[in-house]
Amino acid sequence: MNLISIADLSKEDIIRLLDSAEAFRVRRGHHGEPLQGKSLAMIFEKPSTRTRVSLEVAASELGCHALYLSANELQLGRGETVADTARVLSRYVHGITARVFSHKTVVQLAGHASVPVVNALSDWEHPLQILADLQTMRQRFPKLEGLRLGWIGDGNNVCNSLILASAILGMEITVASPQGYQPKAQILEEAKKLGGRPKVVAEPAEAARDADVLVTDTWVSMGDEAQEAERLRVFGKYQVNANLLRQAAEDAIALHCLPAHRGQEITDEVMDGPQSAVFDEAENRMHTSKAVMAWLMGQSEK
Repeated sequence: MNLISIADLSKEDIIRLLDSAEAFRVRRGHHGEPLQGKSLAMIFEKPSTRTRVSLEVAASELGCHALYLSANELQLGRGETVADTARVLSRYVHGITARVFSHKTVVQLAGHASVPVVNALSDWEHPLQILADLQTMRQRFPKLEGLRLGWIGDGNNVCNSLILASAILGMEITVASPQGYQPKAQILEEAKKLGGRPKVVAEPAEAARDADVLVTDTWVSMGDEAQEAERLRVFGKYQVNANLLRQAAEDAIALHCLPAHRGQEITDEVMDGPQSAVFDEAENRMHTSKAVMAWLMGQSEK
């Protein structure tokens, strides 16, 4: 099995992974090495802090050897096909993670590899991030079903995965994005087929109203730098600040997958405030990565 989209997982799969992640968190340092003797190839076309460190540390603590493979260190950069790379790596390692520009690349890897492939970010989805977000929500609220989510900002890859996860788990999501930067119609339709009812609005206050969780992300993702000036102009009011947070439920939390551009999509007051779960969210990237690797490559923590 692979993890290319969060929609590759059933509700039961997600809950099982979150249970495993929490067990790995609680028993860190005492959970053994279920992936002893195995190896993980980590393909990085895009640089990263959280994805690289969380995966490498997670692999190490599970007893797995992780190999960081940047684009210029692979023959992919000199014309080797994705399919051939997948076939060769499958002869060496027990799993592959890929942080890539194009979703097509990770789909091709999965189609030609004979070992599990995990999407560690593409331009279409970011399932590993959403598992960490879900674990964070679960640590703050009694249950996920019925939670009200407000997404503020760009309808990007993280937003796509969150929309799909909300449909699978029975959460309500309202996305506030400017015209031209809203979630793709294909994602919204897929969410509806999964039983969700995602709502897309123009005003941040509408998405924030009575929300249990406010979620945001950078206005300018990697690959969008040429549009930076225009994006900064268009997204000006899509900021998670104290005024917006007051529109949410009294016990609401704020999430951001990081890196944050403080003073743009989120203010210091919110990010460093008592309702922020941003750094718990970042930590949970490691625990959920352990759960995914152990599930796909070996044995989950009980």
